[in-house]
Amino acid sequence: MALLEMKNIVKEFPGVRALDGVTFDLEAGEFHALVGENGAGKSTLMKVLSGVYPFGTYSGDISVDGEVRQFANIRAAEKAGVAIIFQELSLVKELTVGENIFLGKEPARFGVINWSELYRKAGKLLKDLNLPINPRTQVGNLGIGQQQLVEIAKALSQDARILVLDEPTAALTESEVETLFGILEKLKARGVGMIYISHKLGEVFRMSDTITVLRDGKTVGTNNAKDLTIEKVIALMVGREVGDIFPTTAHDFGETALEVKNLNAFDTDVPDKKLVDNVSFSVRKGEVLGIAGLMGAGRSELLMAIFGAWNGAVSGDVLVEGKKINIETPRDAIRNGIGFVTEDRKRFGLLLEQTLLDNLTLAGLKRISGKFVTNRSRETVAAKSAMNSLKVKANSPLTVANTLSGGNQQKVVLGKWLLTNPKVLFLDEPTR
Repeated sequence: MALLEMKNIVKEFPGVRALDGVTFDLEAGEFHALVGENGAGKSTLMKVLSGVYPFGTYSGDISVDGEVRQFANIRAAEKAGVAIIFQELSLVKELTVGENIFLGKEPARFGVINWSELYRKAGKLLKDLNLPINPRTQVGNLGIGQQQLVEIAKALSQDARILVLDEPTAALTESEVETLFGILEKLKARGVGMIYISHKLGEVFRMSDTITVLRDGKTVGTNNAKDLTIEKVIALMVGREVGDIFPTTAHDFGETALEVKNLNAFDTDVPDKKLVDNVSFSVRKGEVLGIAGLMGAGRSELLMAIFGAWNGAVSGDVLVEGKKINIETPRDAIRNGIGFVTEDRKRFGLLLEQTLLDNLTLAGLKRISGKFVTNRSRETVAAKSAMNSLKVKANSPLTVANTLSGGNQQKVVLGKWLLTNPKVLFLDEPTR
């Protein structure tokens, strides 16, 4: 008997059938990968499983250990042993690791939390997972990779038998990925069934027993991983044979597009502390310049400082096409031809409650619509053009941004900046 069975799951949003009769199952101790293009329905299916979309908002059956379950909310799914770790972390950064792990289920007696017991249990859980993290450490002081591992500890604190991981390695370093995989191997040996969503097919083939492919909200194949190749999986994902997966394109370099000289960015809390120290570089037209560094090295701070989005003090010179410019705010940067795809799209890149039309045209509104009176027809034409060129999966430009998958939201952010016709485009962790 399968640990989990999902049969004929259908989920609709206004004008869009996100899931169309999807079937999926999971055995105890199985590592089952769920793959597909952006908007294929992977995250939506897992939100159905985890109670984010409660029973009654979808059709189809979910069975755990052969018993049909109707989850009214996330808590009901957790009680049945289902835990999900979303791509966007759900930790409270102001609380400690222990407080986050047992948030909402703190050990208490007569309404009084037993803090020593909470930290004892948290410490034991972290030790069992070989995580060298102090449970009394504030989560905000941990790196993204360690926070991801705390999320797993939190999920396992509720005795999860079904663990869903949605793009868990998107922000991890190679060493952190190895730590994560070591933990997942131990969980597999314990009999925990794991559903792994990732676009990194190398990781999928390294860890998976079984691979299910979704396309356009439908199940197009479930196979043993050993019977597939990366090329076969990609063909199932896109619905056709793909020849050159990563074609080489020629780049002709032109004049210098951006030059940064002696840039400094200071900490907002400690004004004398430099987070970016005397950085200089240049990039030519047609050139892709990579900026590398460990977490906390100052990569994001550097870009934010150039773009006029850093709240602390900034010094140094910025030149666009050889002309020195003064950037005090993001508006100044946009006016001078700089675009910025930020690391956190939900916080800085999108108006989640607004339509794709509003999001796509926002940064380039004057260029698209006119200086004084907005022209909705021009905006609609521009939005549709961006959606078509980037293959955004949405019913229309009037679709609300928060109904899209993470990958399609990222396409909207990119489309917004491309519609400004930038001279220079910053991309901060764009594949996250």
